[in-house]
Amino acid sequence: MEHAKVDMAGVEGTPDNNETELEDMQKRLKEMEDESAALREMQAKFESQMASAQDPGSAAATQANREEADSRSVFVGNVDYSCTPEEVHQHFQPCGTVNRVTIRTDKFGQPKGYAYVEFLEAEAVQEALLLNDSELHGRHLKQVTAKRTNVPGMKQYRPRRPNPYMRASSPIVAPYLYSPYGYGKVPRFRMPMRYSPYF
Repeated sequence: MEHAKVDMAGVEGTPDNNETELEDMQKRLKEMEDESAALREMQAKFESQMASAQDPGSAAATQANREEADSRSVFVGNVDYSCTPEEVHQHFQPCGTVNRVTIRTDKFGQPKGYAYVEFLEAEAVQEALLLNDSELHGRHLKQVTAKRTNVPGMKQYRPRRPNPYMRASSPIVAPYLYSPYGYGKVPRFRMPMRYSPYF
């Protein structure tokens, strides 16, 4: 009886195939360990940021940094919608070294029509205030003022305005212990109507 020869190179369990599978598994294991280390590093960085955000000492430091940056910045109103930060930078360059220009946009990315210009020197703010009512892109820049610092939690309280279309409701004060008209019933006083012969 003759047995047919079988090529053992493609069958599982051969030494060549086992070595390649072992190498593949070691590569995958190494990749997984690298990912795990990267995730641990990212989590540690995130936790340190959260701890610093909750630390009142660092919050005061960031507030002080923000106030210092705002003292070197100006608010610019009536900026043309097609104006780029580079053009605003060029316009305010004669006042001093411009550190950053921020043109505020809405949630769709369209400019809101105002910008903030931050300088490296605080003296440049006084020079920039002189550019109030100057022309940029054919529009006069209005309200070039020193930037104010927002204090968190100090929103200005504005009372509710009365709606002219709503009737004013007055509280009903009953002089009785019980209502003579029934529970929840209130006497209605109708406005005198004009005479109508039909009813």
